Amino acid sequence: MSTTATETVTAPITADTILRLFPDIDTSGAALEGHDEEQIRLMDEVCIVTDDNDLPVGTASKKLCHLMTNIDKGLLHRAFSVFLFNDKNELLLQQRASEKITFPDMWTNTCCSHPLHMSSETGSTLPDAVRGVKNAAQRKLDHELGIKKEQVPLEDFHFLTRIHYKAPSDGQWGEHEIDYILFIKANVDVAPNPNEVQATQYVSPERLKQLFEDPTLKFTPWFKLICNSMLFDWWKHLDSGLDKYMNEQEIRRML
Repeated sequence: MSTTATETVTAPITADTILRLFPDIDTSGAALEGHDEEQIRLMDEVCIVTDDNDLPVGTASKKLCHLMTNIDKGLLHRAFSVFLFNDKNELLLQQRASEKITFPDMWTNTCCSHPLHMSSETGSTLPDAVRGVKNAAQRKLDHELGIKKEQVPLEDFHFLTRIHYKAPSDGQWGEHEIDYILFIKANVDVAPNPNEVQATQYVSPERLKQLFEDPTLKFTPWFKLICNSMLFDWWKHLDSGLDKYMNEQEIRRML
């Protein structure tokens, strides 16, 4: 978020206050015309707006947070990315559904979404925020992949770090996020929601590298950022030595 906005905010604020801080923010509904009805409904979910240091400064709808016109003005929100591994240390990938408004049809990590503005998923301190994104991860793993929370207990999620990145999806939509990276190792039953996920597969590190070489496949920008910088080193230490990568306090800037 811009310096002006973060200096102006002295107390928790609402989406209406965000609009006053960004008086020319795009709130039109035209961008959603022609998209899938369920995905349009989900664009009304309320995300956590943060400053550059991941301090919550208000809320805004998922739609407002993902329009490039607003992202280019500095609007930034909190997100998470789950990397789920089975007992063979294979990573579960998903291919996003064609109905998705942002980054449709692209392959990505197990689950990528947002904590919402609710008491169980928000937090101003890092420990509270981590608890919040773990709760959100349970919710979305069930929603997207049919993975029940009993198979992914909160205590089995490991928080590694946060990345701050920005990426366009097309000329209209994009991402600007503080993204919490969560690892979990679990054998789960997968029943994808076809409105969210069109395909899944488990991959080894070697297989994932082969997929990256396939010109017919497309991958989400945050997944490629993480893979190209940190993932494979973390993956090598999944069963031994992962502790040294966990609970990183500084935000990794990948802009």
